[in-house]
Amino acid sequence: MKISLNWLKDYIDLTGISVNEIIEKITFAGLEVEEVIDQRKNYENIVIGFVKESKKHPNANKLSLCKVSDGEKDYNVVCGAPNVATGQKVPFAKVGAVIPNGNFKIEKAKIRGEVSEGMICSEKELGISDNHDGIMVLDPSLKEGINFSDAMNLNDVIMEINITPNRSDALSHIGIARDLSAIFNRPLKLPEIKLNESKIKSEELAQVEIQDAKLCPRYVGKVVTNVTIKESPEWLKNKIKSIGLRPINNVVDVTNFILYEIGQPLHAFDLDKLSQKKIVVKTANENEKFITLDSKERILKSIDLMICDAERPVAIAGVMGGENSEVTNETKNILIESAYFNPSSIRKTAKRLALSTDASYRFERGTDINITIWAARRAAQLIQETAGGEIAASEIDAYPNKISEKKTFVRFNRITKILGYEIDKKLVENILSNLGFEILSKDNEMLELKIPSYRNDVEREIDIIEEIARIYGYNNIPEVNKISITLEEKVDNSFFVDKVRNTLNALGFYEIITNSMLPEQIAKQFGKPISVMNPQSSEMSHIRPSLIPGILQSISNNLKVNERDLMFFEIGKIFNLKNEKINSFNDFDETEFLIAAITGKQSRTVWYEKEREYDFYDMSGFVKTFLSKLLPNSEFNFSVNTNDGSYEYSVKIIHEQEEIGIIGKIKNNFLTQFDINQSVFAVEINLDKIKRIQSSHKGFEELLKFPKVYRDFAFVLDEKIEADLVIKLIKQFGSKLLHNVNLFDIFQSESLGKGKKSLAFQLEYYDKTRTLTEEEVEKDFRNLIKVIETKFDAQLRGA
Repeated sequence: MKISLNWLKDYIDLTGISVNEIIEKITFAGLEVEEVIDQRKNYENIVIGFVKESKKHPNANKLSLCKVSDGEKDYNVVCGAPNVATGQKVPFAKVGAVIPNGNFKIEKAKIRGEVSEGMICSEKELGISDNHDGIMVLDPSLKEGINFSDAMNLNDVIMEINITPNRSDALSHIGIARDLSAIFNRPLKLPEIKLNESKIKSEELAQVEIQDAKLCPRYVGKVVTNVTIKESPEWLKNKIKSIGLRPINNVVDVTNFILYEIGQPLHAFDLDKLSQKKIVVKTANENEKFITLDSKERILKSIDLMICDAERPVAIAGVMGGENSEVTNETKNILIESAYFNPSSIRKTAKRLALSTDASYRFERGTDINITIWAARRAAQLIQETAGGEIAASEIDAYPNKISEKKTFVRFNRITKILGYEIDKKLVENILSNLGFEILSKDNEMLELKIPSYRNDVEREIDIIEEIARIYGYNNIPEVNKISITLEEKVDNSFFVDKVRNTLNALGFYEIITNSMLPEQIAKQFGKPISVMNPQSSEMSHIRPSLIPGILQSISNNLKVNERDLMFFEIGKIFNLKNEKINSFNDFDETEFLIAAITGKQSRTVWYEKEREYDFYDMSGFVKTFLSKLLPNSEFNFSVNTNDGSYEYSVKIIHEQEEIGIIGKIKNNFLTQFDINQSVFAVEINLDKIKRIQSSHKGFEELLKFPKVYRDFAFVLDEKIEADLVIKLIKQFGSKLLHNVNLFDIFQSESLGKGKKSLAFQLEYYDKTRTLTEEEVEKDFRNLIKVIETKFDAQLRGA
């Protein structure tokens, strides 16, 4: 997009700020300047010349020999233009000048035997137009010798700025000026609108009907009568031409001017060509034909939004108008269209028709729904100034479903945490205020903000922090020569979550990712959900308070395609209200949870095993294995849960008297809602709590330099005694040289005695600093045998 520096200065005072500084600052703010055209440099050494004398070249019939003055000196110039004549004021390129069109340098030369000390230029050679019929003849009142760029107001700096798709607000001069206002902390100056309106209202002269409010949420119309269509005044033509547009007439030029001034596309209809003076916004008929302003016939689809009158279409909404309602020299009465269209609809239509216009480019990125009336009034003001006429009072504002204002918060400590450096609170306020964010309330900890309607890309706190960072300047991030770190053990969150995933994958579970948005009736059954301010649909009106609905929906989807034996897990955050309404970040809980579920058959019929369905004990077995692998040095207990909530029956997972999870069978009424006709067993684990249980210190452990010593023993004991109890006793009474105990055999036979079994263990001894002696290992080994025999009334096998 082309931006004129002179035009920018209408909205912000840039006194004392160089062009290079402006370019550098807005580039660091995320608006990349791709090209800079300094018109003064383009026309360097090109001045206003006066043709004192023009006669035929003595050696060429088609050439003229001229004497041109720059007010100080006369120059001999050979000219080939047929329209050169004595007494003209002309653009004169001196020796050393570089001609803009062609980029060739003027040098002193001999042409057919006569010396030429410069060049009289045409409009094409100067890059002003394509006219090359002859030299450019200037206003005779211009003083010879002054710079051509100053005389013709071609002293601007034009910047080609690459605007990213999310920054639709920057697709205008005021949008760029707003960013510069925040960067340089200078006030933004918006044009003052003062209208001289008639007593007749726009509603009395025209009507607007919206039949598809989803595709056209708002349509504003304003009428100006008795205008005179003619050439635009110089100031308007200069503005239009500075950004590469061709002036057409005063009304069309005004709409183009406002498009690049504020970013709101407008369209001017000849009101007298509209049947019944009425606008109807509706979708097209399938395969309907329509001729656009470029005189091409377009084939429309039923999804294309059209602007129609009472009988026929008159424009493709947000893309291009039609020939049947365009403004011509005979036009007297104007209806100004200033609307907001659904970006997705405009994008689809423009892409399908391969018809990209300045209007569609902005509409498909999202315009400002609240600037529509301002833009219509601004257009009416400028049309009256340039075309005369009478402005009808008020506006037709068809706005059936008003869009609510967006609000958000930003915390000062969060800014520091995200950016890694502190920004003064007052500076933060100034940046946000200059960008148009309204501060609704503030304290020492945070700001409550109203998001301006032109910032479609800002929704969350992190978006606000990004705005602060880019305006403050990424180049202002302080250099840190020393980095302080703590030697305290901390949980590496990504490492921990990866370990959770890998452990569950190893147990046979498949990871799923579900939508974090739920319909209200589902969300309220599983907690205290938070509603969304502007939901895309009723199916996504609340943030999930539990992971259960998501995993049940995934199970249901699989059952519908006859996948019945399932093992799923999901890691995600849930949100629950603490109070009835959210007034701050302390009014809701945000917790990371793990959910895993099993359903269907644990095994199908095979020759070596009977068919069996998953049950509660399968789930609890998975959980015990999962916890032992994830946190091998931590102990967990299980107790019956008296408040089952979503479960028919369940047990709590306890660690050091704190509940960290729950295992249970999902209630049938929940399964029925999701069309599930088989039992589902699930576990929910609070990962935020479990992360704090044991932090892992990652480091290199030196390889063992000394040999290990192994001892084996087996005991016959009561079959009801669990191996875990024996292992715990061995670890309790073993010396510090004992590092590992491994159960390697379980044997039951009538030969051992009724109700007896044999457990065999391998013991691993070593010391990192020396070689062990036979005596010290044997002493510990014999002591453990006595302890086990005494504690469990066990008998050592082979003794």
